[in-house]
Amino acid sequence: MKLGLAIRELHRSETSLAKDLVKVADRHAVEHEVHHVAHDLARWSQDHVRALADAARSYDVHLSGDVPAPSKPVEAIRATVAELSGRRPEPGVLLLADLRRLHRQAAGVSLDWELLAQGAQAVKDPDLLDLAGRCHPQTLRQLKWANAMLKILSPQVLAS
Repeated sequence: MKLGLAIRELHRSETSLAKDLVKVADRHAVEHEVHHVAHDLARWSQDHVRALADAARSYDVHLSGDVPAPSKPVEAIRATVAELSGRRPEPGVLLLADLRRLHRQAAGVSLDWELLAQGAQAVKDPDLLDLAGRCHPQTLRQLKWANAMLKILSPQVLAS
């Protein structure tokens, strides 16, 4: 059975998405909606990572339930750079690039949840299927948020 591999990959993808959401939030602190919403969305992925670590034990896979937080010095540097660069026109292009990357990541995580749900259904694991049913909708909301932000911000960034 390869469900353990699917759980491990989804755990890796959710961890990466959580980290990148925090990075984007901090990098674009002057964009208040991006900053605050991205932090909230990162918490969802962090919750997913913990839930996947718990579920993995049933498949003899040992995963960490923690998403490593950025180091305080790196966080301080990122905040300073965000504040200084927020006054220049180029951050808009950087923000679009970051949102595109988040969109692609969330789409990949969504696909991983679909695969895990299909596998859970095949082996008749109601707990794993329930986990996918709880977490996948949040991933879809992360994807929709990134898409919506791209639609809102791209006209003003690209036309300026």
